Amino acid sequence: MDFIAHIRAKDGKIQTVTEHLEQVQTGSERNGNKIGVPCLAGLAGLLHDLGKNTNGFKTYIQQAVAHPEAPPRKGSVDHSTAGGRLLYQRYHEHATQFQDKLAVEWIANCIISHHQGLRDFLDPKASSPFLERVADKTEGMEEYEQAVATFFEGRSEEAFDAYFAKAKLEMEQALEIIGKEKLPPIISSLLVKYLFSCLIDADRTNTRLFEEDQEPEPAIDNQAFFRRSYDKLMATIHSFEQAEDADHPINRLRSEMSAQCKTYALLESGIRTLSIPTGGGKTLASLRYALKHALAKQKERIIYIVPFTTIIEQNAKEIREILQEDDMILEHHSNVIEDIKPESEEYNAHKEKIKLARDHWDRPIIFTTMVQFLNVFYAKGTRNARRLHQLANAVLIFDEVQAVPIKCISLFNAALNFLNTLGHSSILLCTATQPALSYVKNKLHLPQEAEIIANLNQVGKNFKRVELVDRTTPLGWDAEELADFVDGNLEEVKSVLVILNTKSAVRKLFTALQSKFSSDSDVLLFHLSTNMCAAHRKAKLEEVKEALKNSTLENGKKVICVSTQLIEAGVNISFECVIRSLAGLDSIAQAAGRCNRHGKDPIRKVYIIRSADETLTSLPEIRIGADNTQRVLVDFNENPVCFGHDLLSAAAMRVYFEYYYKQIENELNYYIPKLDKHMFDLLNKNKDYHEYYKKKLNQNPEILSRPAFATAEQHFEAISNATTAVIVPYNDEARKLILDLNGDLDISELGELLHKSQQYVVNLYAPELKKLDKAGDVYPLFNGSVLALRETAYSLLFGIESTGEGAWSELMI
Repeated sequence: MDFIAHIRAKDGKIQTVTEHLEQVQTGSERNGNKIGVPCLAGLAGLLHDLGKNTNGFKTYIQQAVAHPEAPPRKGSVDHSTAGGRLLYQRYHEHATQFQDKLAVEWIANCIISHHQGLRDFLDPKASSPFLERVADKTEGMEEYEQAVATFFEGRSEEAFDAYFAKAKLEMEQALEIIGKEKLPPIISSLLVKYLFSCLIDADRTNTRLFEEDQEPEPAIDNQAFFRRSYDKLMATIHSFEQAEDADHPINRLRSEMSAQCKTYALLESGIRTLSIPTGGGKTLASLRYALKHALAKQKERIIYIVPFTTIIEQNAKEIREILQEDDMILEHHSNVIEDIKPESEEYNAHKEKIKLARDHWDRPIIFTTMVQFLNVFYAKGTRNARRLHQLANAVLIFDEVQAVPIKCISLFNAALNFLNTLGHSSILLCTATQPALSYVKNKLHLPQEAEIIANLNQVGKNFKRVELVDRTTPLGWDAEELADFVDGNLEEVKSVLVILNTKSAVRKLFTALQSKFSSDSDVLLFHLSTNMCAAHRKAKLEEVKEALKNSTLENGKKVICVSTQLIEAGVNISFECVIRSLAGLDSIAQAAGRCNRHGKDPIRKVYIIRSADETLTSLPEIRIGADNTQRVLVDFNENPVCFGHDLLSAAAMRVYFEYYYKQIENELNYYIPKLDKHMFDLLNKNKDYHEYYKKKLNQNPEILSRPAFATAEQHFEAISNATTAVIVPYNDEARKLILDLNGDLDISELGELLHKSQQYVVNLYAPELKKLDKAGDVYPLFNGSVLALRETAYSLLFGIESTGEGAWSELMI
């Protein structure tokens, strides 16, 4: 008797359970094979829908198709427990070897969880949701024996046992690598997540292809694309080498560092650091490494992981212009809105195709954010986990790696250690300010010779374009004093950038400068903050760049720009002088990268000051960073030789991060206040819940695995997402979008409008939103699901008229 896995809506065609299981097995094996676990993943695929071999499920699916207007309750027939129970009863209940038990636990959890997310092995209630499913559950399991008997009809039990034995061997080999590399138990937890990813992607893909009556898309020849791309990149690099200014010392250094990336690309896979100074051509040098390494070591894809959407958009644009094959490059971040699925097949098929690509990252080159990367490993549900296997056998480039959220440092290190040791991926950590990730307790396992750039200290000296000058005072300067200091600098330079830590301090200084310089003076004033929408910031930056270009002319006006730290994130701009309010030394280094960026002037000054107008109570990371930079400044003044007489040296940065991580060492493991537990521990040894289980039940758990997957995922959020998006009336297009969103819309129009409105959104924290709401300055659109700002509350000078300080989160999603 053939049981039913799916019935196609448009023509009633049936996909049998056997067909679906075997096809998902094949897909899971293919995904698992990338890291040497085809049978572990394949067994999950073969058994995941075993419970559909029942009359109960057959009736359920037939009724769902026959009565779409009133279908049976979704999930009312349990079809995911049976496969896990089969493994548990056959290989776990009476097992004498730990290998049998562990292999069952890993595979069975993937099977029983494939519609939700991995279950806890041990949870906060001193119970085992995993065991409750595979061993104890009775409701809905009345036809379990029939499902198993049907499964083994025409299938050799000996062959099945042999398949399990192969899966067990793969697990043993993985554990051997983990032990040899002295990695913590969380790495095996991430391997379970990887198996889960293999299953989820194979299942979702097979189901979609059947339901849409499609054949699989022809596989992209990634290697051929990488070869074409490398040739195009080298043509671009050669054109730079032939340019008139190619012999400028800075350009020669860029060329030398790019060549070193090519040499390192031929070495074995591993974790490398690329500490190219700011403005040193890091984007193209890292791409050169990635393409060459992908070709040399047969890597499947190149993934750029970047902290801020502004940098993604800039880097992706630069690379697209060189490679000229847009369909091969995928961007996945919050500024790329996934349109609501259209009602008709005809509606914008290309967008649906892109949505599918984002679901499982099937392009040769992918740009995404640090938040999306961390979500793949640690966020709840199946959609994020589905992408995990695509990170294997890949080249991963982490740009500005120092921007990893502090609470996620240990989780980040674990993910990279997994991808390097078991995932067969190469990892490149790019930044001018390398964080000391191998210094923390749950460290990143860097090789001894990880750095690609030779003679890093000498490169730093040769690349020196600025001098950091400490002008901090105990009480700091208020807006008027700082305005006087800016004015004084304008006697020697034509442009000054001031970067402060809070929006209110920026506004106070800007107002003080307005009082000092009249509108008809020879000075142009600019203000930038995250109170402006992205389109506003982009337009304002273009104005600044044009003004800077004109400032070098004989009668050009001088330029002052006052900004929050947003200008440090992927903005290619250069001033003759920079003044930076005390913050983390890495942030100060990023600010310094906006001064004399191309080395065309003599050594310029970057002043470190303390602003008396900043309140950093609600910005603890900036406050702690500033405190530890102050320690480095004291050390530097006492013994500059130790730092090579350079506050931007690798030695200075290492000392800073060691101080910084030491001060916050208890915050690196993702503390969950509600549980009084660290997420790292829940996925590592989960010692507390294990002890609680033993104490409550007066016995050891019947299982060996401990991770509390579901509990950890429930509480994971890479950055605080406690903001609300508000569409602002910045220009005529924004105002028209607000009007359109307030009208009657069909579902196809809504997605397009939301996509267009993204550039006109400002994300507000609750206190800011509450003030605006109280003043009647925000109002709802589209049945209350979207908020808009009234015209009077948005200024072309400051953006939203709000006094809140905000943070980086809106640029990181």
